[in-house]
Amino acid sequence: MTQGAGQEPVVRTATLRDFRVPPYAQTPVPPQTPGAAPHPSLPPHAPEPPAPVPHASAPPHLPHPGNAAVGDEPPEGYTPTERDLPIINRGDTVQVQTVPEPRPDNGEGRGPLFVVGDVHGYLDELVAALAAQGLIDADGNWAAGNARLWFLGDFTDRGPDGIGVIDLVMRLSAEAAAAGGYCKALMGNHELLLIGAKRFADTPVNSGAGTATFQAAWLLNGGQKNDMDRLQDVHLQWMSRLDAVVEEDGHLLMHSDTTAYLDYGSTIEDVNDTITAILTRNDADECWDLFRKLTKRFAFRDEGGAEAVRELLATYGGQRVVHGHSPIPYLLGEVGTEDGEDGSGPVVNGPHVYADGLAIAMDGGVTMAGKLLVVQLPLHD
Repeated sequence: MTQGAGQEPVVRTATLRDFRVPPYAQTPVPPQTPGAAPHPSLPPHAPEPPAPVPHASAPPHLPHPGNAAVGDEPPEGYTPTERDLPIINRGDTVQVQTVPEPRPDNGEGRGPLFVVGDVHGYLDELVAALAAQGLIDADGNWAAGNARLWFLGDFTDRGPDGIGVIDLVMRLSAEAAAAGGYCKALMGNHELLLIGAKRFADTPVNSGAGTATFQAAWLLNGGQKNDMDRLQDVHLQWMSRLDAVVEEDGHLLMHSDTTAYLDYGSTIEDVNDTITAILTRNDADECWDLFRKLTKRFAFRDEGGAEAVRELLATYGGQRVVHGHSPIPYLLGEVGTEDGEDGSGPVVNGPHVYADGLAIAMDGGVTMAGKLLVVQLPLHD
């Protein structure tokens, strides 16, 4: 597995810092000032991203955004949102202040349960957050014994080192298993996007709104050339075999806050087997439809949201849904400004519990100066 050593300088594509807003969502704004320098804790194999380039951004107080769509008009069914995520300066990264002792097991031979929100290539923030929870040591090795760790998907795109994130998760999986615990991961929509961009590139797909390609969608949603250049078969095989839904200790874990999982089976096993079979068949249109459905969001947020969660729980089991995908600042309507000055940036102190207490959002908005969340379940709220 590559760690990115000796790579060529990063050639940036559209990211959340310099996002290419499609024509239907463009609003002129002044160019963004270059972002802050990388955190000193960044591992040596993670390349330093160059300064961002000028861009257009969606204004912060318009309807909540989602992933970008391909084409001049918003395609029907691609995502239930209308415009791209606006750009907010990342600022300084999270500093590790304390490293707590690993938690004892739960009395059943299993260690404590942790979940990780969307990482999106921010490897240094991930290392800091894992260390702060005592899950890894100062050298980045597994240090939590029989603890159980679940990543909720979206390892790549927008941030500087998505392949480095995947390499870390794969390594920790082996180290945790050897220590009597485990480190596992779920399929996110950006894993589907990266797989599609690699497999199908510019092959036209039936988007329901004209011609689209995985390559165009990947670039539009923050695809990084540096990640594609370092992507190996072992990474593709690992991503293609990830489960989409699991249940742990009464928590139904999934990446996206959508009921689209119901389209793929009436049991957790059926959903995971169906999605794996789709990726195995390697049909571009079928993979695109899967990506499109798992890109939908906000199903639990508004009126009827609690009922949507209850439908998932009644079908698959569990007492609470735990998801990533939709950044907490957007679920709360607290977007902030681009530069984050005067305390106006998004403030994320932890997971967001909503939908009558039945849903827990874990995407802290690391791509927008929020926070990469690593928390222990159950929450005590």
